Amino acid sequence: MKQLLLLAASTAVLAGFAHADAPDETDLRQQSVIVTAPGPDRLEGELIGNATSIGREGIIETLGPTLGDTLDRQPGVSTTFFGQGASRPVLRGLGAERVQVLTNGIGVIDVSAASPDHTAAADGIDAEKIEILRGPAALAYGGQAIGGVVNVIDGLLPDTLPERKASADVFGAYNDVSEGTEVAGRGQMVQGPFVFTLTGSQRDFGDYDIPGMAESARLHAQEEAEEGGAHAEEEHASGSLGNSFAQTGTLAGGVSWIGENAFLGLAVRRQEAQYGLPGSAHEHGDEDGDEGEAVAAPEENPFIDMEQTRYDLRGGFRLDNPYLKEVTATVSQADYSHTEFEAPGEPGTIYESDGTEARVEASHELGLLKGALGVQYTDKTLDAFGDEAFITKTDSNSLGAFLYETIDWENGFGLEGGARIENAERKNISGDTDFDLFSASAGAHQHWDNGWFVGLQVSHTERAPNESELYANGAHLATAQYEVGNIDMDKEKGLNIEATARWESANASFGVNVFRTSFDGFIYLAPGLLDGAEEVDGLPVYLFSQEDATFTGAEIYGQAYIPEGLLKADWTLDGGIDVVSGELDKGGNVPLMPPLTLNVGAKAAWRLWSAGAHVTWADDQTDTATGELPTDGYTQLDLRADLDLAELGFGREGTTLFVDARNVTDEEIRYSTSVLKDRVPAPGRNIRVGFRAAF
Repeated sequence: MKQLLLLAASTAVLAGFAHADAPDETDLRQQSVIVTAPGPDRLEGELIGNATSIGREGIIETLGPTLGDTLDRQPGVSTTFFGQGASRPVLRGLGAERVQVLTNGIGVIDVSAASPDHTAAADGIDAEKIEILRGPAALAYGGQAIGGVVNVIDGLLPDTLPERKASADVFGAYNDVSEGTEVAGRGQMVQGPFVFTLTGSQRDFGDYDIPGMAESARLHAQEEAEEGGAHAEEEHASGSLGNSFAQTGTLAGGVSWIGENAFLGLAVRRQEAQYGLPGSAHEHGDEDGDEGEAVAAPEENPFIDMEQTRYDLRGGFRLDNPYLKEVTATVSQADYSHTEFEAPGEPGTIYESDGTEARVEASHELGLLKGALGVQYTDKTLDAFGDEAFITKTDSNSLGAFLYETIDWENGFGLEGGARIENAERKNISGDTDFDLFSASAGAHQHWDNGWFVGLQVSHTERAPNESELYANGAHLATAQYEVGNIDMDKEKGLNIEATARWESANASFGVNVFRTSFDGFIYLAPGLLDGAEEVDGLPVYLFSQEDATFTGAEIYGQAYIPEGLLKADWTLDGGIDVVSGELDKGGNVPLMPPLTLNVGAKAAWRLWSAGAHVTWADDQTDTATGELPTDGYTQLDLRADLDLAELGFGREGTTLFVDARNVTDEEIRYSTSVLKDRVPAPGRNIRVGFRAAF
């Protein structure tokens, strides 16, 4: 293992490791402003924590069926993969309510954090940009962002007038692994001070192909041993993963008034999805409902039918004031529901969530001191109906206030820090809970003119348990578990220390982030007993437990640009390596941890053509928690070729035809961060042909 790490690190230095899109210009120092970060506008390389900005071109290049799959290549990011229908990003081994998924800086207001089979109401197919903040840079978003923030920016409500009076962007692709199509479009028009934006998208994916058996070899062997060799091969899918289809559609529009020193906009988004639940306990029950077995019949194909309507009102004004510079406010309201069908025409459980989230932020300056202060309010209701509802109606509300300040001197030295206080309440028929939360961070950094940047940051964060952790009590067939919460849960506290070192020049960049987080009362799901029984209704009992834990990890990343290189092409080399371990202080491992992962890519560009290759190598994950099986590592090879149509006079920059070959070697890939990793492998070889047209 040490030799492998050394080799990977050496390769990273030589390749110029990276975490961003290939540059449009030859100067790699051109970076995006991270609007998600608290305080004044700063570029990616100016934050102590590891920050990533992915533009439209990069989103399309790595686009997957769900948000977690789209971001899986990024350093420190993995996926909760639940087939083509649902996944959320995992940052540095932390997921669910510890990673805040935002749309334009406000929470997605859905139920995706309650269970891995619930899709997030944002996936990037029609986004302008996605920003990722790892670690303490997400302080201003509270304890629910203790692992970081993923902000999907859709551009529906701009705060400045676009350069073009009218623009359009259209994307379409065909995926042979699922015989599926995906399309997205955006149109924008400026009329005087008004900006009108319309976006839409649609996916239609069938069941996807897999390299071998749906069950992992380890699970198959375990079941054979338990059944005395009577575990028949024909009971298990191979070649294609049944019930893995996914169909999604979104339609959104926004109108903004933009004045000289103020703006105000309103946007409406409608999202619908239907997707199968492959590998769930629904499909492994006894048709006659014998005692000790799950109730669903083998031939049933459970699926989720989801819909959400969201309204966003956002405005702000800029001040000619020596102290207060700008004030922005956003109010978002969303109505969400999904129905879990046991079979077509047989609705089972219905989940409903409606909520309002509001955030006001004011930026200010006082000499060298620059910062932001704000308040945030959330009011949300989660309810479930039906025989498989494992949680009862819960009303949640929170009110928080935050302050973040930075100061930079001309010699390149800077300090930053902030604090947030918050009160979070949960109301449920089983009992009410109330949590007073406090988070704070402090950091220092140093810039040098030779391109080096070093920084150190310490943060303390507190998180209130979510609805499932407190009140769950019932069969959760999608994850094949009987889940039991604990109303006596205490708040979760994390103490994080992170160090970074980066170097950049016009043609190369390199960075390292090292972090360690000590949790007081880390909440996790583990096998247990309910009234002395290990199983209820044929499902193993899993209890939400609380124990101290420690996460330790690092990310290495960078990029190199070589103009007029081999074959007279302009070359971009990039890659990253990330590793994290999660250990319980009393012994054992945190569940569902990602393995050591290496990403390396190379792209060659000529005037009209470009071609590239990307390799993801993941180590075996043998540091498993109780009840988990080890996960085999994998090597995934992806290839891509583009024809630049803009160079031929069609459309503007970004107009291309492309062909992708993903998982070229048809590798069996299982994500150790997925609760269904032993029943639901990732897709096999996929040839993806598509286009993007910008006007």
